[in-house]
Amino acid sequence: MQDLRQSHRVDPADIPVVILCGGMGTRLREASEKLPKPLVDVGGKPILWHIMKTYGHFGFRRFVLCLGYKGDQIRRYFLDYREHQNDFTLDLGAGAAPRFHKRGQVEDWEITFVETGLLTGTGGRIRRVADQIDTDHFLLTYGDGIGAVDIPALFAQHLASGKLGTVTGVHPNSRYGEMHVEGAEVQEFNEKPTLAAGWVSGGFFAFNRLMIDKYLDDDPELLLEKKPLQTMATDGELGVFCHEDFWMGMDTFRDWTELNALWDSGRPPWKVWQD
Repeated sequence: MQDLRQSHRVDPADIPVVILCGGMGTRLREASEKLPKPLVDVGGKPILWHIMKTYGHFGFRRFVLCLGYKGDQIRRYFLDYREHQNDFTLDLGAGAAPRFHKRGQVEDWEITFVETGLLTGTGGRIRRVADQIDTDHFLLTYGDGIGAVDIPALFAQHLASGKLGTVTGVHPNSRYGEMHVEGAEVQEFNEKPTLAAGWVSGGFFAFNRLMIDKYLDDDPELLLEKKPLQTMATDGELGVFCHEDFWMGMDTFRDWTELNALWDSGRPPWKVWQD
């Protein structure tokens, strides 16, 4: 793992991490009918928590959540986060605030919640949080995929490449945006793979902020995975960070069941942080 502070003089604590949390999760209806997909639990914690813990482990603490479907529940989860994590005493008669006892850890996270619309596309959601991205570079991921990704190495490679974007390439078991890769560059990006083998998008991105103005327009239906990434690849502006370790998206009930089984095994392969 490369040290961002030494290699590029960038403090990960300053870098915004944008997480797309607005989708409806229709293929996970059994678990997400009453909850937004990012709040569907894995091992008793929302999958969104697992994603944020991964970034937090590497020192990234600024999160921008792009809300949509049932976004109020995501807001409420974090507003009540301290109560979820700690023991406390509540004196109802006095009407005083809870007295918390030091038991659970409260994360050192700064979270910005942005309503980006119910049916807005992934590219449109990024465009709508542009005002919250106040650095030259930012990270991006989805609220339903986890992996043992070396985030600092991804970001360091992105900075060194000089490209406007870098996508994490993974070897999946199924169905994600497939890439034709030459060296450390994406030559072609396809939303739906035609072959089972090869590299596909793992959804962990690093971007130069200039990418927003150059490749995203104001169309609310704009999908990042279509024209923006395809054009970036054609323009030679999309690099790839090759990830050979564990990665998995939670698209279906079967995926959800498998992730919970991995957590219950006591050695979930994406758990890079310490309790």
